[in-house]
Amino acid sequence: MAALVGAVVLLGSGCEDAAPKKGADKPAGATTPAAPAASPSTAAMPTLVGQKFTDAEAAVKKLVSRAVEARSAYSDVPLAADHAAWAVCFQTPAAGSPLEPSSAVELSLVAPGKPCPDKAGAALAPSTAPAASRTPAPPKPKTSPPTDGGSTGGDGGGSGGGSGSGASSVYFKSCAEAKAAGAAPMRRGQPGYRDALDRDKDGIACDK
Repeated sequence: MAALVGAVVLLGSGCEDAAPKKGADKPAGATTPAAPAASPSTAAMPTLVGQKFTDAEAAVKKLVSRAVEARSAYSDVPLAADHAAWAVCFQTPAAGSPLEPSSAVELSLVAPGKPCPDKAGAALAPSTAPAASRTPAPPKPKTSPPTDGGSTGGDGGGSGGGSGSGASSVYFKSCAEAKAAGAAPMRRGQPGYRDALDRDKDGIACDK
């Protein structure tokens, strides 16, 4: 009976030894190597349009190692040395594009209160504006003979300054000729009137 019990004990011991203990074959002090870390996913370009340059630059610096390049959105407006408050109109890369740490980021800015152009690099004041059309000046009207007799002094001679003295196409040598033509009397300013025919200088020629 004692021999049977000893055989059972020996059999049980053999079973324990057959099952290898976890980690029993590792040397003391050895550590399990850590699993390799997963590579970080590529960042996406944030939406920066409408933000102030300082805020946009701070957001980009968290994602890229290169300096942010700023320029004026207008080709004829220089970028101010202090453009921290300028607003972003255009961004490169576009919002949502993959962004690597070495990616270059460019922001086109406008001064506070200025509208954004239709496209980056447009001119604020285009130099190709059509020149003002030059309307030819209307021709000057021909000067008509004076109607008030001009000079009132002297007897008028034959070419006095009176109206009709030489400017009118009607000319009478004498009052007799004017009366014969049915033109007398002639008032100052009327065709044929001249100072030489107005003897009393009352503005009416050949009235006597």
